[in-house]
Amino acid sequence: MPAPLRPTLDRMQGLGRLLIYAGVFIVILGLCVLLAQKLGLPLGRLPGDIAWKGKHTSVYFPLATSLLISVILSLVLYVLNYLRR
Repeated sequence: MPAPLRPTLDRMQGLGRLLIYAGVFIVILGLCVLLAQKLGLPLGRLPGDIAWKGKHTSVYFPLATSLLISVILSLVLYVLNYLRR
């Protein structure tokens, strides 16, 4: 007797929802980056961003931009968690 297909379909439905949410999040993130660029925010060019150019290589590490985005994202998630309670 074959195993029921219901658990597999439930997992696939959950995966589909996860992919939709991830896609919406990426679109919103892209819109925020475009908006920041239009407002003239120097994301990626802040003091503290490390850029090194050698003869044949270049290395770029946006340290200050990463810290700023981390702080903003932490604050947003904290507020969302606070409002959810």
